[in-house]
Amino acid sequence: MSSPPAPSPKRHPRTVLDHRIETAAECSIETLWRHREAGLVDAPHSALADAHRDLVRAERDVTFHRARLARLVSGELPVDQALLARIERTVDQLAHTIDERDTEQAKAAAALEPIEAAAPPQAHQQVSTKDFAALLAIAQGAKLHENLITHRLAVATPSRTRISYAQLQRLQMSGLVDRDTSHPVHAGQPVTLTDAGRAVLAAPRPAGPPGTTPSPGPAASRAPAPLRR
Repeated sequence: MSSPPAPSPKRHPRTVLDHRIETAAECSIETLWRHREAGLVDAPHSALADAHRDLVRAERDVTFHRARLARLVSGELPVDQALLARIERTVDQLAHTIDERDTEQAKAAAALEPIEAAAPPQAHQQVSTKDFAALLAIAQGAKLHENLITHRLAVATPSRTRISYAQLQRLQMSGLVDRDTSHPVHAGQPVTLTDAGRAVLAAPRPAGPPGTTPSPGPAASRAPAPLRR
């Protein structure tokens, strides 16, 4: 049986802790790994980088065995007792790698906590009304799909809120949402809120769009008429 390749800082599967780590470290995962290798970070950040690297390796093992299982049950191979035995072995291996991934995830979270605790509190990010509506829809469950004929990308949500791919990319760049790229896009990549995205929904909303104040109504914009005697 072949083994998954070793994790690379340039191409690694996303983990559930990536956004929290990048926020606490104030740099990308790739930068954190490079700084760790160059000895440019302190002990807590070094421990975090090492723990995250182990988590990535475990996440890649999960992806590897899940893809292997998907091939076995895809219908490409003849169905016989040998196939059933291979499926059983692969399921056992997948379960084992999931347990290892969960263990490494707990270790990485423990290494992250002291860095988050030492970080100064950040103000909640303000978003437009349209982006706020998109975050609400994504909170209910969303997937990015690719049409197999037109190859157009679209986000499907239970509320049928229209979310373009460009808007999804903008929300990702802002660190408000994340998508599971381990799933093929034609089958649907789950889109979820990050901690920052959930904080935006939980924060009080301003009366108007970010950076603006409510415009006065007609009565407030006119001076009172003088009294007639």
